[in-house]
Amino acid sequence: MSRRGDWVYENNGGTCVAIAGADYCVVAADTRLSVGYSILTRDHSKICDLADKCVLASSGFQGDIKALHKHLAARELLYQHQHNKRMSCPAMAQLLSNSLYYKRFFPYYAFNVLGKGCVFTYDAVGSYERTGYGAQGTGSSLIMPVLDNQLKSPSPLLLPARDAVTPLSESEAVDLVKDVFASATERDIYTGDKLEIVVINKAGTKREYIELRKD
Repeated sequence: MSRRGDWVYENNGGTCVAIAGADYCVVAADTRLSVGYSILTRDHSKICDLADKCVLASSGFQGDIKALHKHLAARELLYQHQHNKRMSCPAMAQLLSNSLYYKRFFPYYAFNVLGKGCVFTYDAVGSYERTGYGAQGTGSSLIMPVLDNQLKSPSPLLLPARDAVTPLSESEAVDLVKDVFASATERDIYTGDKLEIVVINKAGTKREYIELRKD
C-alpha cells in the first residue's frame, strides 16, 4: 500500500449489517474488496467467527481488520484455556471495546458489528452500544434509514428500558437484509459482487450466499 504523506490508512470499502431478533441474530456483509476505483477481489469475507455463536463483521482497512481479528482470536483462546469455557458475547463485546480503545492514538481503521442474539455497534476507538440492529461501512448511510424505518428500535434513553430485539421473524429479517443490500449496491460502488449472510440461532450457525451487482 502506498503511503500518502502521513496518512497510512486505506478504506477498502464494503458494508456490514446485523439484526437481532428474539431468538436469532442475522449478520451479513458483502464480499467486495476495493481501493478507489479498482476491485482487488470479489470474494473476500468480512465476517469472522470469534467465539461460540459469536460473529464479528468488520469494514475499513483490511490490514487493521486482520490484525484486530487475530488479536481477538488469541485473547479468546487464552480465556478458554484459563477458564475452561468459551467467552460469552457480552464479554467479547467488552474485549473488542477495550482493544479498540487501547489503540485510540493510532487506531485500528476498522468499523465493527458484533452479534449473537444481540447486536453491538462500534466506532473506531471502541465506543459501543447494544442495539437491535446496526450497519457499518461505505453503504451504511444508505442502509440505516431503511432499517430505522422498518425496525424502529426503542431509544436507549426511554425508561423503563426496553428490549432492543426487532419484531421480525428470522426469515423476514433475512429478506430485509437481502433487500437493503440490493438497494445499496445500486448506489455504492464499494459494495457488491456477493452477499454473505450468517444466521445464528439455537440450532447453531448457518451461512447463505446470494449474488449482487458486479459492476
